[in-house]
Order: sequence, then structure tokens, then C-alpha cells
Amino acid sequence: MHHDTALAEDIRASAAHLLAEDLGPGDVTAGLIPETQWARAQVITREACVLCGVAWVDEIFRRLDSRIRLHWQAADGDRLAAGQGFLELEGPARGLLTGERPSLNVLQTLSATATATRRYVDLLDGTGVRLLDTRKTLPNLRLAQKYAVSCGGGRNHRAGLWDAFLIKENHIAACGGIAGAVDQARRLASGLTVEVEVENLDELDQALDAGADTVMLDNFSLDDLRRAVTRTQGRATLEASGNVDDTTLKAIAETGIDCISSGAITKDIKAVDLSLRLVDDASRDGMENS
Repeated sequence: MHHDTALAEDIRASAAHLLAEDLGPGDVTAGLIPETQWARAQVITREACVLCGVAWVDEIFRRLDSRIRLHWQAADGDRLAAGQGFLELEGPARGLLTGERPSLNVLQTLSATATATRRYVDLLDGTGVRLLDTRKTLPNLRLAQKYAVSCGGGRNHRAGLWDAFLIKENHIAACGGIAGAVDQARRLASGLTVEVEVENLDELDQALDAGADTVMLDNFSLDDLRRAVTRTQGRATLEASGNVDDTTLKAIAETGIDCISSGAITKDIKAVDLSLRLVDDASRDGMENS
């Protein structure tokens, strides 16, 4: 539940920030439209995608004008086809146009992460290998992108630096070795998962001997990944990382490792092409009280 609460708080803060950076002291162009003018709008996607970001959009328009009504025809995690309309809005025309850009900005970004994740998850179908995200997220979008990954069918790695140990090359050097680093982690917080990043099979053996829960195999060749699986014999969870793309993903999965982590699904994303159009801008004064 803690994560759900943190996400809800994050959504509220994000919506406030997105509106503030766009709105400033006021929307001067929207001021050209009569205050009493009501309109309907539709949001469509110009390309196939996986939708993500519903709660952010709801919160943006709630803050802008409580009279605006949103009618979603799809939910987070749903696949959308090119040209598909998935949201209809109704309310004061000023508010609809003011909220257009901040809401599409968050939708295009989170849907991009969900879409990239789903593409990888589909490629992994049948292998039993889990796709994990990383901390290589866009600034200020950590929880939002982690949520988008889950909407795309991926799993969340640690959220930050507090909820698990990930002992990397520089930590190992500073601690004087893998065994010392793992021992120290167990003494500091016995309840947390301890993961060690290794560069070769010799370091893998050290991490296994030290009792690591998970070992991240960084940029291993396919042959070395297979050797790592044989050596580990299920003593730790094996995570492959590095050189992960559309062409290598399946081959990496078929080596027998447990999971693959990818920074690309959060940092190398291309925004989904979305469009909001007014479909009926006739005056709707009578609807204000409905």
C-alpha cells in the first residue's frame, strides 16, 4: 500500500507542476474564447500504442475546472490502434484548451514507456523470463515511469536507493571486494535484497560464495550467460543487463537466466503521437449545471 500512496501523491504533485509550468499567471489565448462557451473534444492516437496516464489527466482537468467531464473509452494498459479515439471531454472550452498540452505531454510519455515495455514483453512471451526496469528514468518521472512499465507488463526493479542493495563496481572497489560488501550489507539491513553486479564469471563465483540474493550479469556474452546459469544452479536469481535491444532480447532470454533489465524502456522512448480535437464547440450554457 505504501507504493500506491506514494504514487497517488506523486500524481497530484505532477499535475500541479505540469499546470504551473504551462499556465503561469494565466492562459492568454484561452481568454479569446467566451467564458460561457462549452465544447466537446476527442483525443485520438495516430499510432498503435499501449495507453498509460489516465489518473494524471483526470487530476490535471480536476484542478483546472471541476465542470469538465472526462469519458474514457480505454484504461491504462490497453492496446490502442492507430486512429483510435480513447477519450472524450466535455465542458468549458477555455479549460479544455488550457489542459490540452499538459495532459497530452504526460500521456505521450507514459504511453511511450508502456508501449516500449509491451513490445519487449511480447518478444519474451513463452520464455518465462521477467523484464525489469532500471533507475534510468526521465528526471522527476521515476514513480510514473515505473507505473507505466507495470502497465506494459514489465516488473519493477528497486524504486530508488533505499529499498534494496545493488552493489556495483565502484561500491566493490570502495568496500575492498564482493565478500566484504555483501557481509556489510547483511549487517546493515538483513531484510533487504542484496544484489551484486559482476563483470565476469570469476566475480559471479565470488558473489555466489558471498550469498548474494541476485547477481546482475553486466554485458556478458551469450556463451558466458549460459555458463553463468550452469554455475549458479539456482543458488541466486540471475539478471542479465546490457546489450539489450529488439534483436538480442530473445537470445539473451533463451540462455536460461531469470530476468532481463532494460534502461531503454524508460530513457530511450519516443513519445506517442496523440491529438486532441474539438468536435463540437457550440455554446452549451445549459449544460453547466448538469
